Amino acid sequence: MRRNTPWDGRQRSRSMPAWPVRLKPSSRRDEGSGGTGIPTSLTPDAVARYGRPVQRGGISLGRLVLVAMLLAGCGRRQAPPYRTDAITRGPVSEVVNATGDVSAIVTVNVGSQVSGIVDRLYVDFNSVVKRAQLLASLDPRLFRAQLEKAEASLASANANVQKAQAAYSDSLRIASRQQELLQQGLISQAELETTVATRDQNAAASSAAKASVLQAKADRDMAATNLAFTRIESPIDGIVVSRSVDVGQTVAAAFQAPTLFLIANDLTKMQILANIDEADVGKVHPGLEAKFTVDAYPGETFSGVIRDVRQAPTMIQNVVTYPAVIDAPNPDRKLRQGMTTSVTITTARKDDVLRVPNAALRWTPEDAALQEATPQRHGVPPQARTASAAARGTRDGGQQPGRAGRIYKLENGKPVPVFVRVGFSDGQRTELIEGLADGDRVIVGGGESRASGQSARRRGPF
Repeated sequence: MRRNTPWDGRQRSRSMPAWPVRLKPSSRRDEGSGGTGIPTSLTPDAVARYGRPVQRGGISLGRLVLVAMLLAGCGRRQAPPYRTDAITRGPVSEVVNATGDVSAIVTVNVGSQVSGIVDRLYVDFNSVVKRAQLLASLDPRLFRAQLEKAEASLASANANVQKAQAAYSDSLRIASRQQELLQQGLISQAELETTVATRDQNAAASSAAKASVLQAKADRDMAATNLAFTRIESPIDGIVVSRSVDVGQTVAAAFQAPTLFLIANDLTKMQILANIDEADVGKVHPGLEAKFTVDAYPGETFSGVIRDVRQAPTMIQNVVTYPAVIDAPNPDRKLRQGMTTSVTITTARKDDVLRVPNAALRWTPEDAALQEATPQRHGVPPQARTASAAARGTRDGGQQPGRAGRIYKLENGKPVPVFVRVGFSDGQRTELIEGLADGDRVIVGGGESRASGQSARRRGPF
């Protein structure tokens, strides 16, 4: 017997066929069918077959569409009001921006020419030193012993010279005496020749002894110099910027002189090595004024003058730059070695000219932005396309002098384009050559611009 179990509407009946079953249409509508032809009071098997019936009082499709339209209308954002700014008259400067590092004009790495153990330190960081002042010393005992050995070798060489000189003098006397004896026939010619050969050997030995003395003197001088090298002295007047050794540390100078101290000549005069982009290097030359800032003193601006623009390029990540050396006075010593700087170099300046805000050259209505994207379709004239390209160039901070641009004025609540000619820019305002007058107001923001239109299209009711 099959056991009766409670029916769960989520489970299909085992007796239910795998294919759909078509019901015969009823001739009359059931009172509880709700006009659907399917009774609302169904058996569990019928519910499993046909699903849950549609209940009365549900939300109709028209109501859902109405709610969606209301939400979409609420999600639309009204265009913000236009913001305007005035055309003014004043100075405009063309600038080149760069980054750089602060360094002393003259820095010297002080090292050791001999190996040894650091015995004493006489200076520390920020110590003011004079030329030939003692900075540190190495253990001199080994070098002193080498000097004494060299002096002993020199003394021995001098003694050998005296010995060789005595032997040579003796051989000279013997040779002279045997020469007389040979004339008297008392000795043979062979005996005289042997004596002469001995004399020549003693002469050569005397010369060798003298050369040994010279070599011993050189060894003595080298040992004395090495002993003097154990005293590390300052080569210039300046300030100790860094120290890289401690007492007891072993210094190895077998291949190259290790750096023990870094001394800056004069910290009241610093220099900036600014990296000038290759696109701007033609505008930069010695004598131009430069302004720069450092992170250590926000809001404070330092000044300097370009001393030189080096010919050797520097390439970092396929970007070519040229170092410009900027002399910067540092009387209060605020600038320190290694500080990073943001440099602004003024390459040109014009006084009392019309100026337009760069925001006005950047602002473009949404419909004009579409025309820029497809100028042939919308029939934009060539002059307008040239002005649009020039306006886009000004968005990056400046453009070539005498180029066309497009600015929008507000007339009767609507933006109206005005084609102008502009000069160079300082990043905030651009020289206005023609097209508008002093005091005219131009649109700098608000409205349905290209940026606001894109953001509005991205928004939605959901």
